[in-house]
Amino acid sequence: MFTGIVAGCGEVVSLIQDGPGVELAIRPPSTMATSPDDGIAIGESIAVNGCCLTVVSTRDDLWAFQAGSETLARTNLGNLTIGDPVNLERSLRASDRLGGHFVQGHIDDVGKVDAIQRDSEWVHMGFHVPRRLTRQMVEKGSVAVDGVSLTLTAVEDERFSVALIPHTLEVTTLGRRTQGDTVNIETDVIGKYLEKLTTDLQPPLQE
Repeated sequence: MFTGIVAGCGEVVSLIQDGPGVELAIRPPSTMATSPDDGIAIGESIAVNGCCLTVVSTRDDLWAFQAGSETLARTNLGNLTIGDPVNLERSLRASDRLGGHFVQGHIDDVGKVDAIQRDSEWVHMGFHVPRRLTRQMVEKGSVAVDGVSLTLTAVEDERFSVALIPHTLEVTTLGRRTQGDTVNIETDVIGKYLEKLTTDLQPPLQE
């Protein structure tokens, strides 16, 4: 479980074919340096661009993960190249402040940046997504884009918009996104359960 409050941007250092998937090595930012009693452990969950991956090894200053073919096909991790920045967040502890919203790290689909409107140091960004995702969104609700917890400013049939403050643009990959880029989308888990409940309560169609 995560909060969507990205701790920093890491850098992709290597991508090694590993059966049907890849082993992905990332150099975390110095701001994510850990104390000796809170170091990164093998088996720990880390959100990489919002996708929950398991640490399989640590060496030097790198964290290594394995991403299977399903993950590569259903997220933008399959488009990564060496040198690319990625958003990183360690998993939530029970004692942590919940600054964003509950994010599972289970990507629902990829969206595409379809609009970037600059307003001084702010940016209004729009995304095209499948309608099945917007059914789980509401204006002023929450969504995770590349693992970043954001507030929805508008929701349409197949797109939504958010407003990005200067801090978010500076410390996450969203400040580097351009029109046409793909991003990982995870809708609010509450929206998923509400949609399932209301769908199940609908009367069956009469033939």
